[in-house]
Amino acid sequence: QVQLVESGGGLVQAGGSLRLSCAASGSIFSINAMGWHRQAPGKQRELVAAINSGGTTNYADSVKGRFTISRDNAKNTVLLRMNSLKPEDTAVYYCNADVSETIWSHNNYWGQGTQVTVSS
Repeated sequence: QVQLVESGGGLVQAGGSLRLSCAASGSIFSINAMGWHRQAPGKQRELVAAINSGGTTNYADSVKGRFTISRDNAKNTVLLRMNSLKPEDTAVYYCNADVSETIWSHNNYWGQGTQVTVSS
């Protein structure tokens, strides 16, 4: 079993910044990819940013140029730096990871979510 623990959410004024952190622990052989999704009230969950084991990143168009995703492989941690935040960034942000628990298998895991609220 693998656990993802998120931190860094909170309330911030428009134009401000937050940094989200997600640490994976448990039965980890390797982590293939980690990323963040978000879900705003009344909307579907959407990809925000992701990074794979090779360092390739993927961002939603709405956050390109404002958000930066990075990994600390030694600590099994993914970070999301969010700059120039807008009210429309308000959502619950969920960490996810594709984890190989053995050399032969992998599974997808989700964190519990952390609230980000951006006031105008």
